[in-house]
Amino acid sequence: MDDLLVVGLDLRTGREVHVSEQPGEYWRTRGYPDGDGSLVCFYCYHGMDAPPGARVPLVAKGRLGGKVRLHFAHPPGRAPDAGHHPETVWHLTAKHTLARWAHTQPEVTRVSLEQWTAQRSRRADVMVTLTDGTRLALEVQKELLTDGHFQARHHDYAAQNIRDVWFWRPGLQVPHAALAEGLPVWFLDSAAAQVTTLVARPHVRPHQWWKLSDLAPFAPHHPPCALDTTEKVSFALGALGLERRGASLPRALREKLREDHRKVQELARQRANEAGRAALERFARQGRAHRLAPRLPGQPVPQRRPRAAASTTPAPKPRCEVCDKPLNPILIPYGRHFLC
Repeated sequence: MDDLLVVGLDLRTGREVHVSEQPGEYWRTRGYPDGDGSLVCFYCYHGMDAPPGARVPLVAKGRLGGKVRLHFAHPPGRAPDAGHHPETVWHLTAKHTLARWAHTQPEVTRVSLEQWTAQRSRRADVMVTLTDGTRLALEVQKELLTDGHFQARHHDYAAQNIRDVWFWRPGLQVPHAALAEGLPVWFLDSAAAQVTTLVARPHVRPHQWWKLSDLAPFAPHHPPCALDTTEKVSFALGALGLERRGASLPRALREKLREDHRKVQELARQRANEAGRAALERFARQGRAHRLAPRLPGQPVPQRRPRAAASTTPAPKPRCEVCDKPLNPILIPYGRHFLC
């Protein structure tokens, strides 16, 4: 399987090349055994599992639509004894695979391999420019990366207004910091041209969860939160999209997640209504006045009648019914003075 991922070097241009860039007949005129020898193994030439500068010609095997797909291979007896290191093969092939995929995306205007940023602080494996000027750095990671190293690269790209999109070797542990930053996880299988991502399972619902402002975590969601329990979902690389926010899920999967979220929102509304009705029943059992009862969600606020303005005319003071003079409050029940 690793031999299907061999990357070539065109000695005439000095450029690394992938078998899919040209028809098989084109490569056969430049490789082994009948070509001009300008197509050699990129890894051997750069001293990977071979002496530096080794010019090992490549054979273009297979054919388009055939049982064995077109690929580069070493001539019999010319490959390293143990073959090339799988991680090295994966990294170089993954870059070319992503570059070819990016070229097929409708919003992409430019794709460059091993592109330095303007400040020359980072070199993206694949730099992509979109029609609106957005720049995306597609990073291919084959080895374990610490949280600190990941954050340094991620924040450096962000400071230069570049969106970094990470593709990890299958089976590699993803830094915890990547999930903490809210980035999706993409595992790339170059040989199968397949991507696997992680979709988070719903969070456990706490007491009165329906009152929270963000209900998305209570449905399957993507990208996962840190420490989420996740499930793997795989699909063809061609189904993956590319936009200004980075790589995007296939349409069918996006719609499924939206539907799951809609169901959670509907359930939250039902729980809120049930809680409101239960509160009304409790108030009724306690004999409370209706004006103290809680309102159901969506129920209009009752309008209170304005209070009548207090009269500014002072109330008349009680007077003696005989002499018509004011009475002391103690004598009001009697209606007269003692001597009248």
